Amino acid sequence: MVLALLLAALTYLGIFLIVRNMAKQTVICTYRVRPEAEASFRELLARHWSTLDELGFVTDEPAAIYREIDAPPTYVEIFTWVEGGYEQAHEHPAVLAIWVPMDPLLEDRDGQPKWTFPHYETVALGPAASRARPDNTATS
Repeated sequence: MVLALLLAALTYLGIFLIVRNMAKQTVICTYRVRPEAEASFRELLARHWSTLDELGFVTDEPAAIYREIDAPPTYVEIFTWVEGGYEQAHEHPAVLAIWVPMDPLLEDRDGQPKWTFPHYETVALGPAASRARPDNTATS
């Protein structure tokens, strides 16, 4: 009986660790903000990552946020989803309460859409590849 419980616990732990270490996707969000709407946009952006974090949709590493210099306001926000976080965020009312009001504050500009969200995965290259996480298989 004790052995069966121990095996069940180890199996659960193994599954938990596998799911926890699945490849996570980093998203680089680009927001092209209408100049007259920058203050309102910043208020929403200030709540964005913290809302995703409170809901458990992103990793613990805070988002990096940048504003383009010497141009109409363009912001870049970089963060990493946890496994399944992306899908859950698209259905959660607290997230939609940020995303929906953001849309009219943005504009298409210079042939580029008002916002883009390409997703990336980590790739280890060169000598550091042997020290990288096990899910990174690329080498130079």
